[in-house]
Amino acid sequence: MFCKALERNNSISLSKKLEEVQSEMKDKTGVFVLENGGAAMITRAWLSDYAEKSIDIQYFIFSTDNIGLIACDYLVRAADRGVKVRMIVDDILVDAAVKDILTLDAHENISIKIYNPALNLGKNIFQKIGNIVTDFRSVNLRMHNKTFIVDGQVVITGGRNIADEYFDFNRDYNFRDRDVLLLGKSIEEVNSSFEIFWESEYSVPITELVKQEADTTAIAASFERLHEYACNPENYWPAIRNRIESFHQTIDLMKNSDEFYWVDSVEFVSDLPGKNDGSQGLGGGGISTTRLIELVQNAKKSIDIQTPYLVTSELSRGLFRAAVNRGVEIRILTNSLSSTDNLDAFSGYQKDREALLKTGVRIYEFKPDAAIRKQIMTDELQGTIDYTPVFGLHSKSMVVDGEITVIGTFNLDPRSANLNTECLSVIHSKEVTAEVAAGMEKEFLEENAWETTLESNPDKLVPRMKRLKTWTRKVVPKSIL
Repeated sequence: MFCKALERNNSISLSKKLEEVQSEMKDKTGVFVLENGGAAMITRAWLSDYAEKSIDIQYFIFSTDNIGLIACDYLVRAADRGVKVRMIVDDILVDAAVKDILTLDAHENISIKIYNPALNLGKNIFQKIGNIVTDFRSVNLRMHNKTFIVDGQVVITGGRNIADEYFDFNRDYNFRDRDVLLLGKSIEEVNSSFEIFWESEYSVPITELVKQEADTTAIAASFERLHEYACNPENYWPAIRNRIESFHQTIDLMKNSDEFYWVDSVEFVSDLPGKNDGSQGLGGGGISTTRLIELVQNAKKSIDIQTPYLVTSELSRGLFRAAVNRGVEIRILTNSLSSTDNLDAFSGYQKDREALLKTGVRIYEFKPDAAIRKQIMTDELQGTIDYTPVFGLHSKSMVVDGEITVIGTFNLDPRSANLNTECLSVIHSKEVTAEVAAGMEKEFLEENAWETTLESNPDKLVPRMKRLKTWTRKVVPKSIL
């Protein structure tokens, strides 16, 4: 028996909601930018609850923390209604016991595949070491795509993984991130990309990877415990559940709001499984890399970038230098040493920060206590708990010439450029761009970021031990950062 707070309203239908905009969906793409974690979570939850045919999911990280368990409960309940659920998760950071994955996969309407399982699931320590030694490039090929597709008609894509810190549920550290909801014309490209990954030899069914039978007698009990967890108000705040129950009203408002746009041209750009043919070793680029290079090369006035990790190469610095020399103003917002969650990547950034500044690019570093946190973070989190988690940057976005917005998964580093598969939504809309640019502009302000120059940077503001740990990471090759 479902707990009352999670019951569906059977008088509401996703297909009926979409029927109201079918004429627009034929030739245009509906765009709604999801800036805060609460809205991003609620939208996913509502779509899961009202999916009628299918849910296709592709993520780099799908954790079994608070958010991950609640998400799994929504998927199980959708599958119980007959919805076909397919999930592809990258192997490297799978944070779940094999038996739990097998239990989920054992549901007749849920299928799970693991991307490039070379280092984690189903491998013992000797196999892991052997794979690293014999094929270093292959084990570094990760799937960084993030798509959440419902009934083949609505998609959420962008920077967020499935874990507490991406939805403002973490008590110590949360990310400032950005997703975009799309419906209409460009969804065909998203569906096609998912099918390519699903059929790829890189994507291995969990049942082939792990030769272990799920305990069929315990499956029903496991799903019941999962549902009890999701019903517990200590795990899933009642205020959030209430917002999900009334979200159909939000959709009606959203369709008529100044923040929902019908756009003539939205490109969904995705790398192919494996990224490239491997002929250039740890290099080689990919489809997403090429498209971003084109956007930088064609910029005429300005480029504003948000990237959590900023590790440049001679190629990327050359692109920026050429753009600056033809009069393009470039600003990049990245994490400071105080706000970063990745010391390896920050160490790589430190190595080339001076060289990047000398190209004429202006660099800003995000503050861990950025004032924007109070606007972006989930209201329920800030209003009910007396603490201040560190706020780190995770959005991967670019605004070009005030006309084009890119929202995707691509970090400005060699790993995204050459090894990880990535996806991008390239939105050709002055209206969408004006909205995203306005948000970015706030985050360049002094209360949210430090401007780093050749003369000064905020590294010294962190404890000496963190600086030392960052310095020791300088031995990590830049090509895999």
